[in-house]
Amino acid sequence: MKDYPTRKGPVRALAGISFRVGEGEIVGLLGANGAGKTTAIKILCGLLRPTSGRAEVGGVPSSRPEVARQVAALLEGSRNVYWRLSVEENLRFFAGLQGLSPREARRRTAELVARFGLQEKRRTTANLLSQGMKQKLALACALVKETPVLLLDEPTLGLDVETSHELRGMIRMLASGEGKTVLLSSHDMGVVEDTCRRVIILARGRVVADDSVPSLLALFRTTAYRVSLRDGLSAEARARLVERLPALRTLDAERALEVELPPEKDVYALMDALREAGVAVEGVTRVEPDLEDVFLRIVRGA
Repeated sequence: MKDYPTRKGPVRALAGISFRVGEGEIVGLLGANGAGKTTAIKILCGLLRPTSGRAEVGGVPSSRPEVARQVAALLEGSRNVYWRLSVEENLRFFAGLQGLSPREARRRTAELVARFGLQEKRRTTANLLSQGMKQKLALACALVKETPVLLLDEPTLGLDVETSHELRGMIRMLASGEGKTVLLSSHDMGVVEDTCRRVIILARGRVVADDSVPSLLALFRTTAYRVSLRDGLSAEARARLVERLPALRTLDAERALEVELPPEKDVYALMDALREAGVAVEGVTRVEPDLEDVFLRIVRGA
């Protein structure tokens, strides 16, 4: 549990959450703004203390200084680097904070500069890097500690598509290739679905879902279809369709519609209803839920 003191009394950010993340696992931590994601991450890496309860990383209570040997964090995108230091200087600085010898710090710096493709920018100050390069540097600075656990808060924030996909691959490799445990918080559902097999969803400071992504998608799978219309949908045709298919909504200025069929109906019933309403159909496709759909349904239901 975590409460923040205010003039009007304590504000509860976390209301007694409980979860475990296994070795080599990438788990997504999801929630709307104010759900408690960043608070949970800051407690796990020792930046905040819980009001009550206990958090452990690698068997070490997060309130103890020794937790720094177990966990590294990337918080709020690329803001955890020093912008007036160069790429190499940032890496050597963070290596020195962990007690690495100058020789070991140079080795780790060279290794991470090569791994993240920062060779041409190694002497460039961080404030002159592109957003993608800043994100890579921030992740490299988190990895310089070589801890078994990595906490990532919005690691792909503000990145272009290509750089985002590159960082996703790096995150997957950290778990599969190096056995690192990763807890990843992001509002980008594509990133979460692409990297995490399991997700934990928070709402108002509580865990409202903790399951694998495939299981959650299967749980909310419906018999829904998107229909493209050749000549649009007249008011008369729409009224006739709604009589038989209440869960119908029009899209794209009446040029398409989506409908969720009840259990007793199938696609043939849909086609019969369209034909009887005199609607000219160009195409029909099955609509499958994605992680964003699942997230919204769970959070709204919570």
